[in-house]
Amino acid sequence: MSTLNDTLQKLSDVAANPAAQLNAIVAQGKKAIGCFPVYSPAELVIAAGMTPFAVWGAEMEISSAKKYFPSFYCGIAQTCLEMGLNGKLDKLSGAMIPVLCDTLKCLGQNWKVGVKNVPFIPVIHPQNRKLPAGVEFMRKQYVTIAEKLSAISGHKVDAASLQKAIDICNAQRAALREFSDVAALYPHLISPAQRNAVIKSGGFMDKGEHTATVRQIIELCRQQPMKDWDGHKVVTTGILADSQALLQVLADNRFAVVADEVAQESRQYRTDVPADADPFNALARQISDMEGCSVLYDPDKKRGPMIVDMVKKHGAQGVVFLMTKFCDPEEFDFPMVKKALDAAGIPMVSVEVDQQMRSFEQARTALQTFADVISA
Repeated sequence: MSTLNDTLQKLSDVAANPAAQLNAIVAQGKKAIGCFPVYSPAELVIAAGMTPFAVWGAEMEISSAKKYFPSFYCGIAQTCLEMGLNGKLDKLSGAMIPVLCDTLKCLGQNWKVGVKNVPFIPVIHPQNRKLPAGVEFMRKQYVTIAEKLSAISGHKVDAASLQKAIDICNAQRAALREFSDVAALYPHLISPAQRNAVIKSGGFMDKGEHTATVRQIIELCRQQPMKDWDGHKVVTTGILADSQALLQVLADNRFAVVADEVAQESRQYRTDVPADADPFNALARQISDMEGCSVLYDPDKKRGPMIVDMVKKHGAQGVVFLMTKFCDPEEFDFPMVKKALDAAGIPMVSVEVDQQMRSFEQARTALQTFADVISA
């Protein structure tokens, strides 16, 4: 048990201190590229001989970014820009910023103007991503991005290096999917905060090292006996679920996260890059294969039914919708997700989250009440 706890703590320390990880990468003589929300092609960074480094904002006060964004902007975009403006991301050799929503479009343009030390690399996804023309457009975008990354690293991205990088990232995705399933079986061993840390830390570490550590955690869990959980099993959904204060509220109220539909978590690893003779085309096809994401065009709105299936598969008692403040795509999806859950008779609670939140008492009250509701 001590070995399991030690391994979980190792990843928790990584997730809690990304700056130390970035410093360590640079100290080793490596270059790191910032991978901003929601879908930045880490495979291209690895193929170019550099390290992908996740940037999803931070819990911090906003000062300089207020000059570029109005106060009612998504906190993730604001804190990402704040870190760029105040020099905390100066050790990055580039910043890949997708333009999947209106806020991210402005983040990229403001980054280009305000952050002089870290080059801006736009990642432009097609709206009609499932059409052959959409896949071809995405492929051309990836070729362009690869050329920019190669210019930074001095290492040309070719088919062989990209395929190797795809294999590395797919292996990590497979390990995280298995970990999520195993964590659902061992809620007495894996707390909500630890589950999040295992997933989140993968954005700051060497992919191979992270995969090996996740595999170790899986095996250590399986060596322990399974126990009946006397708390509540829930599925989480939203953009972010990494607030330590909020995760502690979940733990305090005996909530176990048995699955998630969260952008920073399972949306990053639930869809593999498919096999294809052309690895650039394979990477483009991955985007077309993704389903149920609020920032990707989805006329069928499959997210609600997907969450219903997660609840049934894992025997969850309800859903916790973590609503990122001022996030238009999530607010647009909310009524459709609620409608699907209501039709299936699945209770849901919505909790507003923001990286500038300092008090979680309102969330605590909502989750305490929800625990009573699903226990009745």
